Amino acid sequence: MVDGKPRRLWRNSPADAILLGICLAQFAGTMALAALTPDGLWWRLGSALLVTAMMTYSLIVVTHLFVHQPWFTNDRLNTVVSMISSANIAQSVQAYHLSHVRNHHRYNNDRKRAGTTEDLSSTYRYSRDEEHAPLWRYLVFSLAASIQDYAGTWASLRRLCAVGPRETTLRGLATRHPGRRAAELARVRYDRLAQVAVTGLLAVLSWQWLLICYLPAVAVAFTLVNIQNYYRHFGAEPDSRYANSVSHYGRLYNRLTFNDGYHQEHHLRPATHWSRLPAVAAQYQQRLDEAGRVVSPVPAMVGFLDTGRVVARSSAPQAVG
Repeated sequence: MVDGKPRRLWRNSPADAILLGICLAQFAGTMALAALTPDGLWWRLGSALLVTAMMTYSLIVVTHLFVHQPWFTNDRLNTVVSMISSANIAQSVQAYHLSHVRNHHRYNNDRKRAGTTEDLSSTYRYSRDEEHAPLWRYLVFSLAASIQDYAGTWASLRRLCAVGPRETTLRGLATRHPGRRAAELARVRYDRLAQVAVTGLLAVLSWQWLLICYLPAVAVAFTLVNIQNYYRHFGAEPDSRYANSVSHYGRLYNRLTFNDGYHQEHHLRPATHWSRLPAVAAQYQQRLDEAGRVVSPVPAMVGFLDTGRVVARSSAPQAVG
């Protein structure tokens, strides 16, 4: 018998169509900029700024939401979105999923133990002591790691972008279940192939644009994302479930970023759809207030403006002064 019940397209909400639209618009916009940007300093500078803005927004908002909650019930559609998004953010979305969901949300910006951190993106990782690394040091080392990963994608071309035996970090984060493990590593490969193919297309459209506008924009976008991550956790208390990250409740910011400011709530319930994060805040309000957590008056991207933020230097959580 044929089941007459229609199959749902959207895994969580039709509102995710907005995110899909932004994803496709970024892809088309990048192609158009490569093909149509005129010669001249100001045109190229404006083009590079647009690419930087689109890529930064995608990394912080669009792709970040996708890696936590893929939009479709159909895995093939999610694979296609993953490949397009990988071209948009100049890195594999599946690798992003493994490092962010499997690593960051497991260790939650942990402090150093035995000289390093378990969280690969921890703000303590590159410090010379037991506190947060200075911003400049965190940015320099994080960008170096991103460039190494970017170069690794191109180096993987000799094996048709498959995850190699020496890529121990990715292999260590992949699931141990044989079937699912093969599927996860295969998706990294598909993402990389899409990224490489689209970069090659950009070079065909304009290799000068690729070198002068696109690649510098990628480096700047990666740096801006690292600034965002730094101030999402700077001053928070890693050992407290209710105070291990920083939230910002500006109404306009959260409307424009699909509730990205609800970061403590996101850490509490990482699998929760973006539309339900305000409900998580209401559900845990008392515990969050009792934890003495940091609530920033400004978005994380400009967290340096939050001059009253106090850095927690012990197991006792502290908050904004």
